[in-house]
Amino acid sequence: MESYLNPQHYDLVTPDGLIEAIETIDERHKLATVKINEISPAFVGYSIDPSLILFNLKSTLAQLGLNAVGTEYILDPKHHCAHVKVELQAIGDISKAMLDLLEVGAHIGKLFAADDRRRVRDPDYLMRMFGRSDRRGRPLLSLGGLDGSRDLILEKIEGRTIAFLSLRDGIVTYDNSIYGFLPTLAKALIKNLPHTRQLLHLHHHWTTGQPRIVKENEILLVRTTPLHIRTVYARVVDKLLPQGYHHTTANVLQPDTTASGDIYELFGSSNQILDDIPLEFYTLEPHREHVFFSDRDQLQISLEDPDALFEAFRTAPGPENNLASVFVVKGTQMKNLSAKDWIMRDFYKHEFPGLSHPSRQASIVEKYIEHQPSYPFLKAIESGLITSQGILLCRHFPTPLLKRTLLNDDVQRCLKRLYFRFPSQSHDGFFSHEDRAMLVDLAKFGIPVYWVDETSRKILQYTLKSDKDTGLFVPLSLVETFRKATVLGVYGSNLQEGTFEQELKSLLSGLLEMRAEVSHPLLDRETPLALLTGGGPGAMEMSNRVAKSLGILSCANIVDFRSKGKGIVNEQHQNPYIDAKMTYRLDRLVERQAEFYLDIPIFVPGGIGMDFEYTLEEVRRKTGSCPITPVLLLGDTAYWRRKVTSRFQINRESGTIKGSEWVSNCFYCIQTARQGLSVLRRFFNNELPIGKEGPIYDDGFCSVE
Repeated sequence: MESYLNPQHYDLVTPDGLIEAIETIDERHKLATVKINEISPAFVGYSIDPSLILFNLKSTLAQLGLNAVGTEYILDPKHHCAHVKVELQAIGDISKAMLDLLEVGAHIGKLFAADDRRRVRDPDYLMRMFGRSDRRGRPLLSLGGLDGSRDLILEKIEGRTIAFLSLRDGIVTYDNSIYGFLPTLAKALIKNLPHTRQLLHLHHHWTTGQPRIVKENEILLVRTTPLHIRTVYARVVDKLLPQGYHHTTANVLQPDTTASGDIYELFGSSNQILDDIPLEFYTLEPHREHVFFSDRDQLQISLEDPDALFEAFRTAPGPENNLASVFVVKGTQMKNLSAKDWIMRDFYKHEFPGLSHPSRQASIVEKYIEHQPSYPFLKAIESGLITSQGILLCRHFPTPLLKRTLLNDDVQRCLKRLYFRFPSQSHDGFFSHEDRAMLVDLAKFGIPVYWVDETSRKILQYTLKSDKDTGLFVPLSLVETFRKATVLGVYGSNLQEGTFEQELKSLLSGLLEMRAEVSHPLLDRETPLALLTGGGPGAMEMSNRVAKSLGILSCANIVDFRSKGKGIVNEQHQNPYIDAKMTYRLDRLVERQAEFYLDIPIFVPGGIGMDFEYTLEEVRRKTGSCPITPVLLLGDTAYWRRKVTSRFQINRESGTIKGSEWVSNCFYCIQTARQGLSVLRRFFNNELPIGKEGPIYDDGFCSVE
């Protein structure tokens, strides 16, 4: 996979070849043996019908009147080279002089693989490129500039797209000064210097009013308006030229053609004026096509199919604890993924020296980043090698150290989605604090992130809650539900379900019905409901089960309670009634509690964890970090007095909550769903005495009769 992430590599062409031996046939013909080295292993010519491989002469030589025909091709994939017998033909006196100057070592052309499978057949493939530009503002495909597409006529002929380029009035000629330039050009060819064609243009003379007619033993140079090609190869179609016309074998325009490709070299004999040049097109490698994600219908259809994504990840090479990534830009690529398409890296733990050693820290971090399997793809996007928009598949969620690269402007424009299978290589299904921060940043920068979740067998999208810098992974069909939902939550014991299932079910059912009766920012007929728990057993499992049975979005903030040998923590398995989730490592337990952000909290009897959660809801309301909404305490009044009252009264008597005693009017002890619905109805109708101007309850909460 990494072999094609090379800025010099195009898979339909080879590098320029040099003359290894040359012999004279007559004064206008020579036979050269051309050797081509350093051919990419991905060169398509290795695998297609040899008759489709063509020798493409340097256009600099063709514009002088030379033509070159490959007569024998010997490809050596093992040594990444080829030997080609090329017959050189001089058309006109200038080319005859140039032919005499060609010697061993001169670079004269390359191979082009005219792969039928890559031929552009539908004009729409090209039409969508008109008016679009690359990241530097250069037209992707145009004749004459960004808006010059009207001069490019596209037709479908014999099952392929043909463009007819209208010719400008006049022809290109030379004066005798060109002969003095030929020895310099011959030396430049031995050095394989770039931009020789631009030097040749210094000797061109544009003569208007001259008929564009080809004459025997003369080269005809004609001109179009400047052609821009960034998305395809173009090739002159000889058989569509008027009878008697032939184009030289410098007939392939590469996809780095910008404001050039405007001179065409023809020979033959005809009395017919030439009006246009017919071109056919061949596609680039998918990652270089400058294709927009919105144009990839097949890819988008595949991404809507969970089985297709699970199957794509199954093609990643083993073992599964190793890191692996692949960048996908089209549906057929995803459908045909294999192990060789992925970049894989061994997983190594790194001991970072920390900020007290900034130079070492920076060096090790840089090496660590470059070791990540997604880095070559992101770097290729950044450097402009990958130009098509696509998706990144990562076996493990990328390290937060890649954030700088992921949020690079060019990467952001090109990377349209990120999919991963496992949150962490070292912590299984649990995200770190830095992971969650990067998830928020990716969401804000418009890069959607998806979890191909083995537990639920669903595709979950990371979704931010409105006005909150936190979110959950939500099934695709429920994303909008989560965004709009009023979130209720249940806090309670992980050891006991309690006897509240029926009352909780009645309470939630009543809220669903109440939506039609009230109009409040948190509840109206258009407002969906979501219920959030810690995702474990006991009261949490009971609550998620109730929500699921009522069609309410069932959510969980799941923490890693696996034993670390440092404390006594009950193992809390994830309950099976969860739709949407976020996961936390144990060292971020407090942070996880702070990210519940419940609109309506509901407490059932619980232990130390629930005590902390109760206090946190008090603090939120006291400090104004959340809106003042009612909190329901479901259970026996005596139980809640023992839990709450003594602490509230001691704080009140000692003056340590002076001015905040009103917080007591945010908590309502209920035994039945009917009582809870009464409190909530009054709140949603703005009739509940709650907040700083409300009453103070001696128990620390209001007992609802």
